[in-house]
Amino acid sequence: MAIEEKDYGKKPYVVNIEKQTKDNDNYRTTIWTGEKLQVTVMSIQPNDDIGLEVHHGIDQFIRIEEGKGICKMGPTEDQLDFEQKVEDDDAIFVPADMWHNITNTGDRPLKLYTIYAGPDHLPSTVHPTHEDAENDPNEQ
Repeated sequence: MAIEEKDYGKKPYVVNIEKQTKDNDNYRTTIWTGEKLQVTVMSIQPNDDIGLEVHHGIDQFIRIEEGKGICKMGPTEDQLDFEQKVEDDDAIFVPADMWHNITNTGDRPLKLYTIYAGPDHLPSTVHPTHEDAENDPNEQ
């Protein structure tokens, strides 16, 4: 079931985040962007990943609502010395400037939401697929 692809940011907003996350079929949908915080929901296909990334000056919180995977983190893209399995109901805390990736190791989409403090994507960002995110010039 698809969700409305709308960023409700800078206005009061209440949402059942678990339902919104599980109903999302896009790789990434930004649902709220404020001055100091942003929320996106993601659906990572089996054998796909978020993509190795680092957010300079931005802390990140990730909550797994459905599925299972492997989370890797480290100080450089070549030194991912933290590795842990993740699954339903796990929370992942990514410090600013920490390289990280989450790979879906299950046989169904990995459903998660993430909170960036401050925003990392342009308001109203929607990426139906991982490839769309990789090819978005605003994501470079």
